[in-house]
Amino acid sequence: MEITSPSNPKLKYVVKLRSCSTREESGEMIVEGYRECRRALDNGYRPRAIFHCPDFYLKNENEPALVEECARLGAETYSCSTTCFSKIAYKERPDGLLMVGPHVTVRLDDLKLPENALVIVTEAIEKPGNLGTILRSADAAKVAAVIVCDRATDIHNPNVVRASTGTMFSVPIAEASSDEALAWLKSRGFKILAATPHAERMHFEVDLTGNVAIALGAEQYGLTEKWMNGAELRVRIPMLGLADSLNVSAAATILVYEAVRQRLAAGIDAVPGWVPWHGEGAHDH
Repeated sequence: MEITSPSNPKLKYVVKLRSCSTREESGEMIVEGYRECRRALDNGYRPRAIFHCPDFYLKNENEPALVEECARLGAETYSCSTTCFSKIAYKERPDGLLMVGPHVTVRLDDLKLPENALVIVTEAIEKPGNLGTILRSADAAKVAAVIVCDRATDIHNPNVVRASTGTMFSVPIAEASSDEALAWLKSRGFKILAATPHAERMHFEVDLTGNVAIALGAEQYGLTEKWMNGAELRVRIPMLGLADSLNVSAAATILVYEAVRQRLAAGIDAVPGWVPWHGEGAHDH
């Protein structure tokens, strides 16, 4: 189908998906950009619609092939004029591809974790860019899962997708309250690591080779007492300059890669990627 009018109802719906309330009500999200769409499809994601604009990607071969793949998977396909696609594009420099599809989060009990699992827990992270960057680091380090607790930002915000560069589709993401997550982790023998400038031990002085959950708190206030009291491993990252703290996504990367370093040194294999999509409608609400 070709869309030539900016007032088309399909376009209006995509614009509404920028709103958290619409995403929550519909159970759908936006995935924009070739890299993001490609990584989603490569990890089993099944879009329900794809909007594309040949004028943006011109003679490139990858984009038409991706559109055809979405069509084979059953997605509705809409060709848009430049004006129409610009209306729905979230990126400042769109490349002519935008998918609409189901949410990707799962329940805690749906997570299938290996032995010596490394997971990340976020508590009340406020900025979509930080959450997306944490997911990108989680993918790079082959983290088994990310558990988002007491969320202060929408996991399916387009800025989370963009900051993750599409890697959020390769990492299982569960959402829960802090009480639920703490009980779930404790019942499975996880040691919880929390970083605080008041800890005596450095982050590289504790054993991170077993079942470990790295807990990360809100940008301004850090972890709450609930998580600090629940943490068996309290560590600090050396701060040698004027700054007394790091951006939460930077701290996440440092802590996760210390765990990776220890696991590689101990001969523990990286966690294979786990694909949480199992056929059409698996994420329908």
